[in-house]
Amino acid sequence: MNKKTVRDLEVAGKTVLVRVDFNVPQDKKTGQITDNTRIAAALPTIRYLLEHNAKVVLMSHLGRPDGKVVESMRLAPVARELERLLGQQIKVAPDSVGPDVESLIKDMNPGEVMLLENVRFHPEEESNDPGFAKRLAALGDLYVNDAFGTAHRAHASTEGVAHYLPAVAGFLMQKELEALGGILENPRRPLAAIIGGAKVSSKIKVLQNLLTKVDTLIIGGGMANTFLKAQGHEVGKSLLEEDKVGVASDLMKQAQERGVQLGLPMDVVVAERFEAEAPSKIVPMDQVPQGWTIVDIGPRTIEEFRKLLQPARTIFWNGPMGVFEMPRFAEGTKAIAEILAKSGAVTIVGGGDSVAAVEQMGYADKMTHISTGGGASLELIEGRTLPGVAALQDK
Repeated sequence: MNKKTVRDLEVAGKTVLVRVDFNVPQDKKTGQITDNTRIAAALPTIRYLLEHNAKVVLMSHLGRPDGKVVESMRLAPVARELERLLGQQIKVAPDSVGPDVESLIKDMNPGEVMLLENVRFHPEEESNDPGFAKRLAALGDLYVNDAFGTAHRAHASTEGVAHYLPAVAGFLMQKELEALGGILENPRRPLAAIIGGAKVSSKIKVLQNLLTKVDTLIIGGGMANTFLKAQGHEVGKSLLEEDKVGVASDLMKQAQERGVQLGLPMDVVVAERFEAEAPSKIVPMDQVPQGWTIVDIGPRTIEEFRKLLQPARTIFWNGPMGVFEMPRFAEGTKAIAEILAKSGAVTIVGGGDSVAAVEQMGYADKMTHISTGGGASLELIEGRTLPGVAALQDK
């Protein structure tokens, strides 16, 4: 990674503005944080700054308030959870900019933490308004971006501020860029990628770029149906992008030309209806009944994928193998999680459902890296420049 990090700054006595990604799920009734992974992921950077005697001013968004104040999207519950994890008091600002906020920061002592209110309460945040970015920048002496999950967005707090203050990466940002960048730049080989999820259309560029890098590519989930259709299989009532069948054919041809091993389902679990309790059965790929829906990969496929992954020294996984949210149809996704946990390879997991599977099964600590940024990690794997990263100072 060729970007400066928080270690390259002299932070003692300075006010450090840190963009974190505290966009965490909450219980709608109580406002309780139901998954604090993203808050915990920011702790190493916050602790480092506190240990080095900085004033720490955190800024984040929560949800999609569309530039308006939405009471249920205030950051107070996040501050309470951060207090619990950090073991010290967190001040909460009444807004993210303005004279009141400035005077509160002025009164802070080194070693204290303040959380600004949801930056997306201001429409200028998402439009990356230079005036708003300047007002945010006026709150600090230095800027640290530790919000990898939002690095693919050119917003005022992720990209704009970096034009007005010395700007570097936090430890989480560094970790993400090194793990994901390592897949593309210098992986231990053989390199395998497992891509699942619903639609091919959202991952075409990811697949195209991976085909120039990987030795093995495995495709599962709803998006596999489009490839299976391209092979001439009938997929019943399953999710299918008819207009992408040609694209799937081209990708399979590219894999063949490049000598990439391609793994696709050989047998599948089908359900009579798209419902958790619907009758289901396992069928070979060429025997999907008319009107039935593919909901998971079958046992033969799991074994075939296991064989394909056996020689891999680096494995990247993004996206479930089936309808993971229905426990009966989560077996394929769970099997992949187990294969990775026992593989001995460098394992990098990104994407909500893949991460959830790994965590539910207690395999999180067996993975080399679990990415906190779904969209950002995919854009990085696509080979795109992330605005929030590009704006940081080079080494």
